[in-house]
Amino acid sequence: MVKLDILSDPICPWCYIGKAHLDRALEVNPDHPFAIEWHPFQLNPDMPKDGMDRRTYLETKFGGKDNAVRVYAQIAEAAQAAGLEIDFAAIQRTPNTLDAHRLIHWAGLEGRQTAVVSMLFKAYFREGKDIGDADVLLTIAETAGMDREMTARLLSSDADAADVAERDAHARERGVTGVPTFVVANQHVLPGAQQPELWKQVIGEIQTQLDAQSAQS
Repeated sequence: MVKLDILSDPICPWCYIGKAHLDRALEVNPDHPFAIEWHPFQLNPDMPKDGMDRRTYLETKFGGKDNAVRVYAQIAEAAQAAGLEIDFAAIQRTPNTLDAHRLIHWAGLEGRQTAVVSMLFKAYFREGKDIGDADVLLTIAETAGMDREMTARLLSSDADAADVAERDAHARERGVTGVPTFVVANQHVLPGAQQPELWKQVIGEIQTQLDAQSAQS
């Protein structure tokens, strides 16, 4: 297997789109060589713990309503092309995603990481849920097959919060400035929401290399 590390934030629309593109390539290559692991990167590490009003956040980030509308029109077009349904109007708050990243980390320990990431994207972008809210996160955890009571105890503590923050900081120190960022075999960095065709090419090249190595052994 070849490691595919994905740096992502569950409130990042390009991460959602990038995952959809990757999923499409993996669906037509069910024997793909990737062992996927998701890593934390907070778009807004200084976001208040309870989050903030989404309209205020967007207009502040993009310098006014008109710029925010223009940027998100482009995102909506890209999402539609990727076959995704996003209900931006349903999203009322931009959350702090530290707890969501902690949940993703714990899910990884149980082999449920990608499932939880998928549910976080769906909850936020399609259902407009506040994924900074503990009850929302607990429902996702339980649906994914994780122990709800254990997860509740972890969320009520500061378990792994420092670790998530350190991993986020480490990514920035290594030069990551935005997400999604894909790292193949700890060597090749692919930034941005890459198209399915590129992933199919990457998978084909890796498989050819693995087949050659197998033939030599």
